[in-house]
Amino acid sequence: MTGKIVAFGLFGFPLIFGAALYYFQYYYYYTDVTDITSITVQERVIDVEDYVGIDATSSNLKMRGCFSVDTADFEGLELTDAATPLTPPPWFDCYDAERITLDLQAGAAVAYLAEKEEKDGMDLMVAVYPDGRAYQWRQLNDKYQE
Repeated sequence: MTGKIVAFGLFGFPLIFGAALYYFQYYYYYTDVTDITSITVQERVIDVEDYVGIDATSSNLKMRGCFSVDTADFEGLELTDAATPLTPPPWFDCYDAERITLDLQAGAAVAYLAEKEEKDGMDLMVAVYPDGRAYQWRQLNDKYQE
């Protein structure tokens, strides 16, 4: 009988702990965000449509957003080449960090530093495609990359 208890402890506990860890890492702390109708990019207010996003109180880096914009609203704003889209949890499928990164490198999309130091040590970035698709995220700035 004690051998079964020990076996369960050796195999069952890590399985339960791993499942709980996975759940907390990928689901628990995230909240859906859909009520955003405008964003600020370099002090210019840009109207957005169909905003779908996620955010979390556990880390400011977990914010991601997908939306549509009028690309003419970005005319005259300064571009950045320091954009590095961060990977979202697998279930947030409107935001593909790898595709956005490749498109930024290929020139199929452009990136803007929306706000420097929006949160402590983090910049708010926005990537915009010619057809009006747009994405936003926060990334660490050079304050913490020493």
